[in-house]
This record gives sequence, C-alpha cells and structure tokens, in this order.
Amino acid sequence: MRPSQITDWCQEILRSQARPGGLYIDATMGNGHDTLFFSRLAGESGRVLAFDIQPAALESTRELLKDQGMAERAELILDSHEHMDSYAERGSVDAICFNFGYLPGGDHKIATRADTSIKAVDKGLDLLKKGGMMSLCIYSGGDTGFEERDRLLEFLKTLPPKEYTVIVNQYHNRKNQPPIPVFIFKN
Repeated sequence: MRPSQITDWCQEILRSQARPGGLYIDATMGNGHDTLFFSRLAGESGRVLAFDIQPAALESTRELLKDQGMAERAELILDSHEHMDSYAERGSVDAICFNFGYLPGGDHKIATRADTSIKAVDKGLDLLKKGGMMSLCIYSGGDTGFEERDRLLEFLKTLPPKEYTVIVNQYHNRKNQPPIPVFIFKN
C-alpha cells in the first residue's frame, strides 16, 4: 500500500468495514480502479454499481475489469452519480466511494460540480445500510476550483450527528491544495 496516496488510504478504510457479498457503489468510475477494488471485495455473491458520465471512463473500466477477470462483477452505468437512487434500493448499500474532480488523463473541463455532487452524496447516504460507510476524496485547486470543496464540506456539517459520523482528514504538511479524505459512517 502507498499510504500517502488518498485513494489507497480510502480503499484501506473501506476494506476494514466491507464484507464479501455486499452491494457497493463507485459513484465516480473514472479509470475503474475503485470499481475493480469493489469487485474484488464483493466477491462472487456481491454486486458493484459504477457511475460515470463519460463513455471513455466506461471503456477504460471495462478493459481493466476484463483484464483482471472481474468483468461480470460490476454493472457500468453511463449516468450521473446524482441518479444512483434509480439503481439501488434505500438502505441496501454497504459502501460508496467518490473521487471528485476530473477523469485522470481526461479533459479537465469535464469535472464534478457542487450541485450534482451534493445531491449524489445526499442520495448515497439514504442508500447506505445502517453501519455502512462512504468515502469522499475531495480534490480542489486550479482545475476543479474551490466551490465544490467548500460546498461539500459545508453540507457535511449539516448531517445529523445521531445518524452519521463524519470524519474530515487533511494532509497537514503538503502544499498546493492537497486532496481531502472524508469518511462518513451511518449510525
């Protein structure tokens, strides 16, 4: 593990909470690394839903899953993560992960946005089982701006503490707007 990489760290926290046979959502498919991670966690009896609005993300992920022998374990959905509640039942999901920003290696002008991201997180929280968790990798800076980061963090402050435990972390010794790892546990 490369513990200094936000995605690796988030996956380790998710792994500590996840069980084989669960339902997992990769809300921001990108190049498919979290989809592959969840496919391995889900095992033969589990299920993975992965969302992205870019056909290139689906193709990249499809190839990765095929190369790793996991093509049958994930449903790749060309749709915005804000519509995830059309694909899963309330209280049925074990874990959800988000990586906000743009597709690595893709067009930086196509990126997640505050309005749809907040809707997606809110809907995802409703889909989580009690005891389920969500990870958010919040990127900000020149390409993705600061509005999404700021609005997501403000939204998270409004979550009722009796229903959710929200842990916001930071890289304390990194410059240039390092990503912010967030973990939300449904009580």
